[in-house]
Amino acid sequence: MNEPNGLVAAGGDLSPARLLAAYRRGIFPWYGAGEPPLWWSPDPRAVLQPGNFHRSRSLLRTLRSGRFSVSVDQDFEGIIRLCAETRSATGTWLGPDMISAYCELHRLGFAHSVESWYEGKLAGGLYGVSIGRVFFGESMVSLRPDASKVALAGLVGMANQSEIALIDCQIPNEHLMRLGAMLMPRAAFLDTLAVELARAPVRPIQPAPPVPTQIARDEGS
Repeated sequence: MNEPNGLVAAGGDLSPARLLAAYRRGIFPWYGAGEPPLWWSPDPRAVLQPGNFHRSRSLLRTLRSGRFSVSVDQDFEGIIRLCAETRSATGTWLGPDMISAYCELHRLGFAHSVESWYEGKLAGGLYGVSIGRVFFGESMVSLRPDASKVALAGLVGMANQSEIALIDCQIPNEHLMRLGAMLMPRAAFLDTLAVELARAPVRPIQPAPPVPTQIARDEGS
């Protein structure tokens, strides 16, 4: 695996206190099975400002079709395990210790999932950590075409309602860049992070109602 630039530390544990302290400093864990925890702060950083989210024509058609519905925090463990399973053939950083650590953050109200459903079945989604006005995205998964994009559209809507100013995408890829992500130098990202964390208390976001809600047909218009 080609490692990104930005390894800052190795070792330690995945306790909630350590994880939250790391995220507040723009650092996240990423390591393979059998390795000690490795902590990263890549340069540049991929970020998405909610207002810059790009809905392509095909995605708009999908959103308006009503085929998908979206929920928040209805199956956090299911989403994180799907993220691990779909990457198992090529290797995954989501071993049992990582899954357990993020499920604990979810129990404490800091980690959240956004699920997309197709005909009543889980079709994909994403999960991440929310602190103040920043959502630190961790991973996305699709079992059907556009399922993760639908979940990201749901996250953007939630971000606007919760006054989240920045979605951290961590490592850039073509998929995210097409959806409106941009590259930010690490120093600028850390400055922005400090400002946004100072503008709001360190508290969980408010999730959507606990029932899968159909995406509005005029989403993005």
